[in-house]
Amino acid sequence: MMLTLTDENFEKAISTSQKPVLVDFWMFGCAPCFLISPILEKLANDYEKKLILAKVNLDLAPLVAQKYGINLTPTVILFKEGKPVSGFVGVMPEGEIRKWLEENLKNETEKIKKVIQEYEEYAQKSGFKLNPDRGTVERIAKGLLENEKKYSFRYCPCRRISGNPEEDKSKICPCQFMRKEIEDQGHCLCGLFVR
Repeated sequence: MMLTLTDENFEKAISTSQKPVLVDFWMFGCAPCFLISPILEKLANDYEKKLILAKVNLDLAPLVAQKYGINLTPTVILFKEGKPVSGFVGVMPEGEIRKWLEENLKNETEKIKKVIQEYEEYAQKSGFKLNPDRGTVERIAKGLLENEKKYSFRYCPCRRISGNPEEDKSKICPCQFMRKEIEDQGHCLCGLFVR
């Protein structure tokens, strides 16, 4: 299934969709747009149970382009529950787009479980454990994933990020402060790891 969206129907179609919507923002005269279009259509067919493909001609959707800051074409954005979750600009090979889709279509719960498992293994190897309060651990895992999405690193959600990668390196979880905090207080600042 493919949707054609404009300023008039974009928000309603994106926000009411039961599936994630892969949106291809394009313009007439854009050669790369015509190169990526058949790739996206093939992938939409391959993933028809998982997503819907939508095409937006920016000449017919200037308000949508302005709202999402789209000034280059092609721009491809994946929307989940009405919100943009990831995207890219330009043409990529089918294999790279497929890998990107797989990662971004993963269920949020699966991602959280995977992160928790990674940190459980790390804690065991390091001689401490995860907080026994599962709700706290899941909340922190969500924060770590949000930071990874936003900054490309799993910065501790309890630390302020300066935007300077060199300065912020010490805040990547497990952060450099964690061991001392566990030793002094019995837990790290955010409460993910405990003695």
